[in-house]
Parts: sequence; structure tokens; C-alpha cells
Amino acid sequence: MTLQNASRAVVIYSGGMDSYTVLHRALREGYDVHALSFHYGQRHARELDVASQVCQTLGVAHQVVDIRAIHGLIGASALTDASQPMPRADYAEDNMKATVVPNRNMILLSLAIGHAVNLEAEICYYGAHGGDHAIYPDCRPEFVARMNDVAAIANYTPVEIRAPYLHASKDDILAEGLQMGLDYAHTWTCYLGEALACGECGSCRERLQAFASQGLVDPLPYRSQTSLTREV
Repeated sequence: MTLQNASRAVVIYSGGMDSYTVLHRALREGYDVHALSFHYGQRHARELDVASQVCQTLGVAHQVVDIRAIHGLIGASALTDASQPMPRADYAEDNMKATVVPNRNMILLSLAIGHAVNLEAEICYYGAHGGDHAIYPDCRPEFVARMNDVAAIANYTPVEIRAPYLHASKDDILAEGLQMGLDYAHTWTCYLGEALACGECGSCRERLQAFASQGLVDPLPYRSQTSLTREV
């Protein structure tokens, strides 16, 4: 199948590990991919620069959509409010609820589905994974199923939401990406979005543990060698 007659797909692409793997999976499945990234006021907006660089290298159509105007509506999260302390512990419901951005994935998926209809694309990918279920309500299988029901009737043409790693762990996602030959130096995970990854927030810790499970050292530079060696 050539790009000219390939089916189109929209990929919600944050610049993180999961969406990076999803992006490449969609490309390998032969889709004409249109990547969509969102600036919603996240502290780790550095991920958007990484996403843009990857798409430019791959020659993938890419748009960064600035929706920071809604920040005041959904800003009560450690991911969007720099005055709140970022939890520095492993992912667990009791310490990571502070990082929930209310209704984020419903908002992003709604925009991505509209974009898909505009492009006459039938598929919209996003990177929810199994490790998110207990913490992020809009990453649960029930949410994806119901959003798919709505996406089927919200427009004259239905759009299918695909979350290929919905029941996979971060370890599983990394293992599949490595099998595809992906270089995860071209991703950004740290919730703080500083010059170096902190190695201490839940997102960094989960990432480091995934690399450790593969017997590898994460290619990203970390602020503290102590943080890095503790996890790997």
C-alpha cells in the first residue's frame, strides 16, 4: 500500500514513550499518519518539542494545538500548576491523584475525532496503557469503550478509537518498541520538563523500571546519577 492510497489515521502524540510507540505502530500498520499534539498548559511541555522533532524526521504530518485557554478550567493538577508539589514516588493511587488533569483525555479525544472526520480518517489512536487504569479514570477500558460508542454516532461518519496498549504494561510497550528498533532517546517522560529528567517523579520511575526490566539503561540524561542508578 502506497502513502497515496493508504487509509488515514490520527495519532494523539504527546512525545512520551507510549505515544511514540503507538505512532510507529500505526506507521508500520501502513496508515497515512497525522499526528496531533496538545499544549494544555502542562509543566512538561518540553515533550511537544520532542514530538515535533520526531515527526519532522519521519516526515509525518504533525500539528501542535494550543488549548491553554482552557487552563483555568482544568488547571487544578500538579501537571499544570507549578505551585503544587510533584509526587516523587512510584505510581500508586494515593500519591498520584495529584497528577490527574480533569477530563483531559475526553477533551483531547474529542478534538482528535473531529480532526479525523475532517481528514476522512477512520481511526484515532491514543496511548493509554494498563498501568494507568487505577490512577487515571480516562485511561480505563470502560472509558475507551464508551468513547468508542460516542465516536461511532457523534458524526455522520464513525471514527474508531484504538488504544493498542490498553491492557499492556510499560514494560510490554518498551519491549515491543525495542523489537521495532525504536530509539527512546527521542522521547520525553519527566513530569517536570526541566533540562534533565528528574528521575524521581512517578513517570520517570516507571520509565526507569521498564528499562531495568529489559536489562538496559535509559538513554535519557537524568539530573541525578543517584536517582538513575537506584532504579536501574
